[in-house]
Amino acid sequence: MSGSDRRLPEGRTAWKKTAVVTVPALAAVAAMGMVMAQGALAASFAVSGTNFQVSSGKLTSKGLASYVQTDHAVDDTGHPVALLGIGDATLSDICQSAAVDTPLGKVTFRLTAGGDAGEVTASSLVIDGEDLVGDARFGTAQIGRDASTLDQVPDAKGEPGKFGLQAGDITVAGVRSHAWSATGGNFRLKGLRLAVGLDGKQCF
Repeated sequence: MSGSDRRLPEGRTAWKKTAVVTVPALAAVAAMGMVMAQGALAASFAVSGTNFQVSSGKLTSKGLASYVQTDHAVDDTGHPVALLGIGDATLSDICQSAAVDTPLGKVTFRLTAGGDAGEVTASSLVIDGEDLVGDARFGTAQIGRDASTLDQVPDAKGEPGKFGLQAGDITVAGVRSHAWSATGGNFRLKGLRLAVGLDGKQCF
């Protein structure tokens, strides 16, 4: 009987197969933890070939700035996105998930925080999203402002002559977004939970 055909004793784990799934995920979490500890994530990087879901029951912020840009993958594939700059954000809960192809099949990476553990906070949160769905209330809004002059959120500025918009205090309930990247400084993720599994449930 070959090694691949042997049945594992009951209660034993196939560590080689488990490592294929867990090692990349743990490496990603460790890297994120290091940059979070330094207070900020990189503002510009090559995105992966997989977008991900982000959801929250409620998001509030002292400001919003947005303009259109293009994210690029390592192979220079472009993804048009709406950059959403959110200053001093508070979220009732947060869920982030991505479906990733592996040698074992489709694996779901899912991260959650907040809820009963308390609110999630982040400063200078920037989401490069394909869409954003929710019920929103905006403060003073400026639509059509030159992207290079946006000043509601630090460092959330586009190129001169490009279309931009911004608003004062915002509240969005039932947040759902498909995004290619998210960066921010000083995340506080109460009740953090991370799960990686085959055929796992995504955020929505």
